[in-house]
Parts: sequence; C-alpha cells; structure tokens
Amino acid sequence: MKMQKGFTLIELMIVVAIIAILAAIAISQYQDYVIRSQVSEGSSLADGVKTAVGEFYNNYGRFPNATIANVSLGLAQNVSITGSYVGSVSIGSTGIVRAAYSSIAPRKANAKIHTTALTFSPITQAGSMVWTCKRATSALQDKWLPASCRS
Repeated sequence: MKMQKGFTLIELMIVVAIIAILAAIAISQYQDYVIRSQVSEGSSLADGVKTAVGEFYNNYGRFPNATIANVSLGLAQNVSITGSYVGSVSIGSTGIVRAAYSSIAPRKANAKIHTTALTFSPITQAGSMVWTCKRATSALQDKWLPASCRS
C-alpha cells in the first residue's frame, strides 16, 4: 500500500479562492483608509485659518470681507495655502472656511475626492466661536470624513 502525502488540486484551489476573497476585501478597505487620510489634510490646513478668522472676529466684531479675507487676516492667498491633496483653503464672507481637494499636478488627491471640499462654519455665541464641519458636496462620502465632521 502506498501512502499519499501532500495536498490535492481541489484543496489548493479552495485555499487560493479564500485568499482571493480576503484580498478583495482588504484592498477596498485600504482604499477607504487612504482617502480618509487625504481628507484629514484639509481639516489640518483649515485649523490655522479658523484661528485667524476667530481672532479677526474677536477684534472687529465681524467677519472679514470675502474678496480680501486672506489679506485682512494676514494670511497667504487661498491658492498658496495648499498641501499634497488640498488645492486651496479659502474664506467666505460669513467666515466659512473651505478646504478644496485637487488631483491636478502637483496635488495627488484620489480621483474620488477631486473637486470636493470640506467647509467649516463658525457659530458665534457670547464671545466664543464654535466651528461646525460639513462636506461641501455629496461626492465626499461620510466614511471618508474626519470623526468631527461625520453626521
């Protein structure tokens, strides 16, 4: 009698199929993780601008004029406040800070978030300011937002 050693072809194919399924799940989750890390850059870049808006409001009791907001706040132009994934950080007339994502070179944002943006809106209350975060477009999915921005 001969004793067999090793795996049969069907056993090997089952193992390969299981590995393929696990890899397919892992790749999609990794994509979400990468996009989430890119979106968080917008929140980080907006923090300095939010501080400047808050100081301006505390000093003058109003928000800066949107057309010259960056100059009024002593900041660089909106297209100069950039990162690896953020194309610009701009300020609106009501103090809204907008971080826009771009994949146009040299920016390298994922194509799924290209032209999307995060907006940070100030809410003033008796001398203090609270910021709310929202996605500017529905293309920016909830699962990609920083924890403070999720609805």
